Amino acid sequence: MKNIKPIKKLLIANRGEIACRIIKTARLLGISTVAVYSDADANALHVKMADEAVRLGPAPSRESYLKGELIIAAAIKLGVDAIHPGYGFLSENAQFCRLCEQHNIIFVGPPVAAIEAMGSKSAAKQIMQEAGVPLVPGYHGEDQSPQLLKKHADDMGYPVLLKAAAGGGGKGMRQVSHSDEFFDALDAAKREAMSGFGDDIMLVEKYLTQPRHVEIQVFCDSHGEGVYLFERDCSVQRRHQKVIEEAPAPGMTEELRQQMGEAALTAAQAIGYVGAGTVEFLLEPDGQFFFMEMNTRLQVEHPVTEMITGQDLVEWQLTVATGKPLPLQQAQLAIQGHAFEARIYAEDPNNQFLPSTGLLSRLIPPEENEHIRVDTGVLEGDEVSPFYDPMIAKLIVWDQNREKALSKLAKALSVYQVDGVTTNIDFLYNLATHSAFKQAQLTTHFIDLHEDELFVYDVHQHELLVPMVVTYLILQRQSGNTGSDSRNSPWQANNHWRMNEQHVEGLSLSIQNQLVEVSVEYLTSRHSGAQRFNITTDKGNYLCFGILANGTLEVNINGHSYQLNLQVHSELTSLFTTQCAIQCKLNTPDLGLSDADDHHAGFAAPMNGTIVAQLVETEQLVEKGQTLMVMEAMKMEHAIKAPSSGKVKEFYFSPGDLVDGGAILLDFEQHEADE
Repeated sequence: MKNIKPIKKLLIANRGEIACRIIKTARLLGISTVAVYSDADANALHVKMADEAVRLGPAPSRESYLKGELIIAAAIKLGVDAIHPGYGFLSENAQFCRLCEQHNIIFVGPPVAAIEAMGSKSAAKQIMQEAGVPLVPGYHGEDQSPQLLKKHADDMGYPVLLKAAAGGGGKGMRQVSHSDEFFDALDAAKREAMSGFGDDIMLVEKYLTQPRHVEIQVFCDSHGEGVYLFERDCSVQRRHQKVIEEAPAPGMTEELRQQMGEAALTAAQAIGYVGAGTVEFLLEPDGQFFFMEMNTRLQVEHPVTEMITGQDLVEWQLTVATGKPLPLQQAQLAIQGHAFEARIYAEDPNNQFLPSTGLLSRLIPPEENEHIRVDTGVLEGDEVSPFYDPMIAKLIVWDQNREKALSKLAKALSVYQVDGVTTNIDFLYNLATHSAFKQAQLTTHFIDLHEDELFVYDVHQHELLVPMVVTYLILQRQSGNTGSDSRNSPWQANNHWRMNEQHVEGLSLSIQNQLVEVSVEYLTSRHSGAQRFNITTDKGNYLCFGILANGTLEVNINGHSYQLNLQVHSELTSLFTTQCAIQCKLNTPDLGLSDADDHHAGFAAPMNGTIVAQLVETEQLVEKGQTLMVMEAMKMEHAIKAPSSGKVKEFYFSPGDLVDGGAILLDFEQHEADE
């Protein structure tokens, strides 16, 4: 192959943390960088970090980051040698790769033919079948008749998985458990696929009931050589999107690792692959594995591979893109220690993981060192907008073994301070401290299997949670740090004010959105400078005292001492115990100011977004749970459903309309029989 010119100037056709990540490596290599940005990202961190920056257009990605011709024009004007697409956006767009080639610009990724081969999941599976790579049973044909797709699903037996042929990242994907759900799920998956990829071709696969998601990092150069940099376990997912990834995969034998690695290289070489790629497999408990898809780009979770191999994969990408051979051969690669990556998202796990938008009023990540790495594209004061993926950062930890690395992950999550938006940090902590996760009992259904514990639906499952929370809330109130402006109210008084009793009071708490009532007796004696309380719950009596300082709570309950990290938000506080993280607040009395009869309740837009479909007519009778309207934001659909049988009196928005979070979407009339 002919030699390619060296890269002196690199344009990053992306945004956020991956753009910042690429800039860091380019800077170390002495490569000048060019950032691109939309109007929403004019002051973004990747723009500040780059040597130059070019505006692409308005905030929506289809008018900015997906405008390949604008990016190429900017690259030509600025004399760019290469373009790195990152992941998402144009990273797997064959036409964009072709445009780079036509203008003699290096595309830091695979050749056009490889992207096209893997760009269609159905075509990719045909290639893999011919190459001898094991496949999950399914239908990957061209005939897209809904009746034919359903027939294949019925023949395979349920559950099945619908997947967009051009999809990725969990978009255009639906699990179907029963035959009578098939057409509704197909419509939703096709609609989401068309919105996300401009292509609604679907494939149907047998849904494996106990699989692990294990993927192999491969690297190939233009000289016909390839290596695999071992595996990552990405089994813990929500909405088919990864939550926590780790490397190496727990329980992996050397024999199975070699089998999967060689199968992954076979897949890559079958399409003439060059660059960084990931071959994803479903791994069954008996050791059988099946090809799922190949991602022809750098993965979000690539840092865990970097941590266990000591290699910079972006540097490898830039090296291979210039026509040079791979930096190392297979025999020179080795696994060192264990690494985890947790994706910090602006989303609400307690509300179906809906994205959260707002200003990052506080953003203090854990301190980075040889064990802890934080990849991010935002700073304190930045805004999480509705236009892009709501990931705030990736928290990566490493240690000598899985147990030590997992302990470091839990500790780092407990001190990761974010306010202004709702995040998944508490949920990630509950995952990292869950006994089944500690024991590596991993499947792609992990979250569903352990839902009750991960979301702490029963606050009494850990007996000491309530006295810990009560002690904290009393100390918080006494310190005056209540997050409220009502410090002169008797309800916020720190002197145990009561009309008829000086030293005993009843408190109403909210713990994980559950109402908890307790009685507190304030004891006049002091111990080690800490106030003592006798707390009575429906589970028993607890003698408690504590000290609140520097983001930690030291509490003694019935003679046993505990130390908890905490994060104070505008309305709630997250307490991190050894078992789980919980959110709590001290309730104030209901003075009758709320409108309990608001017939619009439940029909407010959960976020800023776009209406994509109205699925019923006004005055049409509908059943409880029937979807009335669908809106989309941050690459995710949200269904607005009927809370009971009834009918829609009026829709306030139409498909295509932009709506603000909190806007009332429709007027619903409940059926008389349900009232």
